[in-house]
Amino acid sequence: MKIIVPMAGRGSRLRPHTLTVPKPLVHVGGKPIVHRLVEDIAEMCEEQIDEIAFIVGDFGIEVEKELINVAERLNAKGSIFYQEEPLGTAHAVLCAQEKLNGPVIVAFSDTLFKAEFKISDSQEGIIWVKQIDDPSSFGVVKLDESGVVTNFVEKPEEFVSDLAMIGVYYFKSGEDLKTELNYLIENNKKNGGEYQLPDALRRLTKKGTSFIPGKVSDWLDCGNKKVTVATNHEVLNFENQKGVKLVSDSAEISDSVIIPPCFVGPGAKINRSVVGPHVSIGGNTVVEDSRISNSIVQQNSKLSNLVLKDSMIGSFVKMKQAPKDLSLGDYSELGDAN
Repeated sequence: MKIIVPMAGRGSRLRPHTLTVPKPLVHVGGKPIVHRLVEDIAEMCEEQIDEIAFIVGDFGIEVEKELINVAERLNAKGSIFYQEEPLGTAHAVLCAQEKLNGPVIVAFSDTLFKAEFKISDSQEGIIWVKQIDDPSSFGVVKLDESGVVTNFVEKPEEFVSDLAMIGVYYFKSGEDLKTELNYLIENNKKNGGEYQLPDALRRLTKKGTSFIPGKVSDWLDCGNKKVTVATNHEVLNFENQKGVKLVSDSAEISDSVIIPPCFVGPGAKINRSVVGPHVSIGGNTVVEDSRISNSIVQQNSKLSNLVLKDSMIGSFVKMKQAPKDLSLGDYSELGDAN
């Protein structure tokens, strides 16, 4: 079994965090988003994951090394392919066309999910979906009476289905997918100016491939700062419920309170502070005289005399707020007092 992860986009909605690192390598709950994604997929596979192919832009050798390490942590081979032009989702997958043979999972890297079904070779195709209240902003699948996918509709103006595609797909035959992706490119079949994966899925369906919906219980977005912080909140809840050890043994915590669930990375130092709940503190980050809740702080940062909530702080950040000597009278208001 192979996994193909298109991730050539930088993630402009998550700037400034993605100015120095691609979005899939932003840490959530102490791990890169893409690492969590492939872990979740591996848990669903009855077969061993043999290889993970990452389709990237010009991210540099250090990013590519980190992606190879992500694959190797799952005992899989990592490989790198390049999408030099943003020509759509179908084009992105085809950039790794030499890996489109045998069973393959295509997983776009800006989403995390929780599901309880297993993938087996008895299934021709699976499309991961989440039932949502308002499907008008998503691509959805339409099912027949037996629960098999019959059509794919992008951002339907009238209701046709409430099952939104989350961007993860299984194909028993990678060769069949490659044939349809090449058909789109060779015949210049664009939709909205780009080559779109659902157009290839539609052709596969018409030729007899049976796709079934793989329904997920949770669909976690990492598109912008607000939803990434919310995803961190949910990931820490999941890890805590599973009994995962979230505070590193090498973290130094003195005169402080950690309110779980919190991730505290190796080498982190927390002094005279209250941290949590739902906070991720990256490795080698120092927090002093601060109160932090529902936030993400990446690696190698130093924070002092701060009150942070619902925040996202990058790596190698230095923030220090001078203590205030105040005298406030009756009925005073300071900052967000309302």
